[in-house]
Parts: sequence; C-alpha cells; structure tokens
Amino acid sequence: MSHITENLKTLQSEQAAEESKQPLLCLRRRCKGMMVNACAHAVFFCKLLCVLRKKEDRGKVSLISSKESMGSESLKVGIIGGGHIGKQLVRALLELSGVLAQNIHMSTRRPETLSEFQQLGVECFYDNGQLVAWADIVFLCCLPCHLQHICSEIHSYLREPCIVYSLVTAVPLPRLKQLLCYSAILRPQYQCNIRDLENVGGTNGTVRAALQDPIIIQATCPCNTKERIAVTGKWLEAVFYAALNSCMWRHLPHQQALELLNDVCFPKQCPICAEKTSCPRFVCGNFVNQTFVSSLTEEDTFPWFDLTTVQMKESPFSQLLASSVSLQNHLTLLYYTSFGVPLEKSGRMVSRGHWQQNIVFSCHSSSQDGAGL
Repeated sequence: MSHITENLKTLQSEQAAEESKQPLLCLRRRCKGMMVNACAHAVFFCKLLCVLRKKEDRGKVSLISSKESMGSESLKVGIIGGGHIGKQLVRALLELSGVLAQNIHMSTRRPETLSEFQQLGVECFYDNGQLVAWADIVFLCCLPCHLQHICSEIHSYLREPCIVYSLVTAVPLPRLKQLLCYSAILRPQYQCNIRDLENVGGTNGTVRAALQDPIIIQATCPCNTKERIAVTGKWLEAVFYAALNSCMWRHLPHQQALELLNDVCFPKQCPICAEKTSCPRFVCGNFVNQTFVSSLTEEDTFPWFDLTTVQMKESPFSQLLASSVSLQNHLTLLYYTSFGVPLEKSGRMVSRGHWQQNIVFSCHSSSQDGAGL
C-alpha cells in the first residue's frame, strides 16, 4: 500500500523543508548578486582612473591593457575592512583591474587573517588613518555598526583628491557626508527585483569567476537598468565627474581632460558607428552649465566637483545620459571591453527609455549646488 502523501508533494517533509528555506535562499541570491555587481563596478571605476592616468603619460593605454602596461605607479587603493566584502573586492581587483598588489593596502583589526593577500604582495595592517593618508581611493567595506567609529578615525586624514567609495549600503550618502565632513564620496545604490533572482551573479560560483562570464558582465552593466539587480544611473555620472576631478588635480586644462575622456570612451575603430565622426564626443557643456563654460579660458581646468551633489541632484551629464541612446550604447561597449568581453558576446545594446526611468528614480533633492552644475 502506497504512502498517503506520495502524490502530495507539499505535505512531504523534504518539500516542506525546501519551501521554508526559500526566503533564506532568496536572501543568499540577493547578497551574491549585490556582491558581484559591487565588485564589477569597483573594478571598472579603478580601471578607468588607472587608464586616464597612464594615457596622459603614454598615450596608448586602453581599458584592456595588461597589468604590466599599467606600470608600478598606478592607482593606490586602500580597503578598510578585511571581512567577506573586503576579501572579495581585493580578489577582483587583483585579477581584473590592472592595479598591482603592491598598490593595494588593507586596514583591518585582524591583519593576521589576511596571509592569503600578504603572500601576493598586498600590505595588510591596522591603521585606518595611515591608509587614508596614503591612498588615492578608499573602499569602505566595514559593517554598518563600525562605520561611525571609522569615520571619526579617518576624517582628519582625508585630503583631496582622495575618493571615498562606500560599499556600506545601510548608510545613506547624506549621513556619510556628515560623518566624514567630506564631499569626494561615491556610494552606489542598487535596485533589486527580489521576485526574480534565480542564479543571479552565478550563485554557485565565486565572484571572481562570475566576473569572467560575459553573461554576468552584461547583467552588471550600469546601462542595463532592467536587470534584476541594477545600479542607479547616478553612479555612472559620479564616476565621470570623479574622473574629471582626477584630471583637475593634475592641472590638466579642461580641453585636454575632455580629449583624454574621448580617447578612452570612443575608440578609433568603433564597432557601433560606421564612421568615426558619428561617434559622440564629450564637450564642456556636457558637464558644467553654459554660464560656467563661457567663463573658461583655454588654460583653465574643470572645477572640483562635489561628488555627493552629483549623486543627489540632476546635472548636465545626467541630462545627456537620459537623452542620448548613442552615448548609452558607447558606454555599454566601454564597460564590456573593460572586462575583455567582445561586442558580439555581450548581447543587445540599450533601448530607448530605460535610462530615463533609472535617472528619475535615483535623483534626490539637495540644498547644496555643485560647482558649475
């Protein structure tokens, strides 16, 4: 005689156990997907800053350059926090960003647990102030409950042009600015569709392996705003304003800074445009208002942009991104090629309307205006 629950799967203990675990499994997929996105975007940002620095010196460096071509005087990256997020980020940076191990420092209360990275050449210690004073970009990878104490430790060491990049998602940008008394802060915000997270970010693999999968790279692209986990458009704006800040700090005239950006973002042999002249080109008015443009002389640099204001208010660049599908597609190509993903493997380009919705959702009011915005 067969068991009474044989054809009633929802009454069987194994099925009931699996159903009870669904919220936990969903949370796990969400965390993994967020981690993959956060590491991908951090890698892209670091690689862009490295390339702009080296292109100024050598003129032939691209986002797909090797570590050797980046050189030893590359971007100095500091990471506060040696937990799961910090470790995953270091692995991704070492593998994919072009930043050498000797240019990565980690500060954590237990540096002895980071022997894996010390053996690779990463310097690990516990002195948050020392790390901030040394680094060009500082990633905050700590727990939310530790953030206030860490900010109190490091705020007196922060100096322009150091960029603080927060992966502490529980603390909003205005609060972070208040704690640090500083404006050169990037904080990516992610929108998550919790109802559709099956295998997001390659749930069963490592973050490093996921970032070598063309499908995952497509899913993490900041221009693909309809993905299950998507960064808001304000993050990409802040990345480009941060790049201009880097140029300004090196005293590059504004036209030279634009030329660097154009050379990196719009390749000579563009697979999107049949003619080079049809590719978009950045001009001053894409980043500052027309009144400020009219006041610039040939030798003037761009102003120092308040990155927190960029992420909380509409800017000339946000208007450009919302209106130009061609620019969105070229930036999508830039993102894919930075991970070595050719266009034919990266899927479709951006369709009209998606970016505008993302921009609207991510804009917030702010009482402080940014210079020239």
